[in-house]
Amino acid sequence: MPPSPLIGTSPLTIRDDFLPISKPTISEAEIAEVVDTLRSGWITTGPKTQRFEEEFAAFVGVPHALAVSSATGGLHIGLIALGLKPGDEVITTPITWAATVNMVEALDATPIFVDVDPATLQIDTAQVEAAITERTVGILPVHFAGAPSDLAALASIADRYDLWIFEDAAHGVGTRAGGRHVGSTSALSVFSFHPIKNMTTIEGGVLTLTDDELERALRALRFHGLEKSAWNRYAAGGTPQVQVTRPGFKYNFTDVQASLGIHQLAAVEGFNQRRRELAALYHELLAEVPEIQRPAAPTYDHDHTWHLYVIQVLPEAGLSRDEMMAALRERNVGTGLHFVAVHTQPYYAQKYPQWLGALPAAERASDRLCSLPLYPSMTEDDVRYVVAAIQDVLVHARR
Repeated sequence: MPPSPLIGTSPLTIRDDFLPISKPTISEAEIAEVVDTLRSGWITTGPKTQRFEEEFAAFVGVPHALAVSSATGGLHIGLIALGLKPGDEVITTPITWAATVNMVEALDATPIFVDVDPATLQIDTAQVEAAITERTVGILPVHFAGAPSDLAALASIADRYDLWIFEDAAHGVGTRAGGRHVGSTSALSVFSFHPIKNMTTIEGGVLTLTDDELERALRALRFHGLEKSAWNRYAAGGTPQVQVTRPGFKYNFTDVQASLGIHQLAAVEGFNQRRRELAALYHELLAEVPEIQRPAAPTYDHDHTWHLYVIQVLPEAGLSRDEMMAALRERNVGTGLHFVAVHTQPYYAQKYPQWLGALPAAERASDRLCSLPLYPSMTEDDVRYVVAAIQDVLVHARR
């Protein structure tokens, strides 16, 4: 294929300021709410956390949402509540942050990797059924980059084999599949609010679910095995009795975080629309760059929120992904790596060497992936600069 032309008619002028891969959008409303919380005298888990949980549950369309200190903590207690035990197998994807698999491993269960669709990088549902054994108890899909996994296909498989589905929806606030928000149809789901995500509470996450008994178990696991929160014990009219119903952890969410979350949730649809606009511009401009593979959207009915815009640096570029990332940094463009395939990470490669070479689409993508800057306060000129910088790198690579 012919090399891509450099966008514009003059050599790239390197911008003065560094363009990060992500930047949270924080308004005066969030700042004022945080100050109000700090002045209230109650800053840990309390009434604002309860309000945020109720509003998030309504946003997703479920009866229960439990805010936690991180999505990783949510994965941990979620797997415990689902009954995961040593020797059980959980089917998941290798293209994810290690936390997804780490929590399976931490409970002495076994991750079973299924390759990804080479275009969308979602778990390849056509390969899931073949991975099921008598030890399989559940499926842990990841809604990669703001697009959903094929939940309808996964639910059909899970129903046939009596498996649970625990959605890793860390990238999924606002993402919909078949007209329904991700996290509204499975046994359990977890969302993340890390600052790189589409909305943030600094750190934190939330579990969504429909089952009352599972909710009670998770509430206890979240905070020392207590089903009653500190707010209920220390507020006016509360009772101080403590009853530990099971061993638990300290994964609670705070009212300071909720102060951000209440307003971030109200604004997230606007954030997501802006992400779609910027992603569309990337898509248009990168169509003229054959050395770069653009991210493909799933063909099934969905709403994409473009948490990430992940390109792949093809061999025709004449340089590696890592060299591209370094060269873009020299041009004041930040990039990310989402993700190195988990099964190639040192711990997993040593413990489960059978997966090396067995997941070709994931391994190929893992060597080529590069996330470009994408956040609501970016401008169209920022996007044009990123693409021009990529073109400039390619021009120099050919010399």
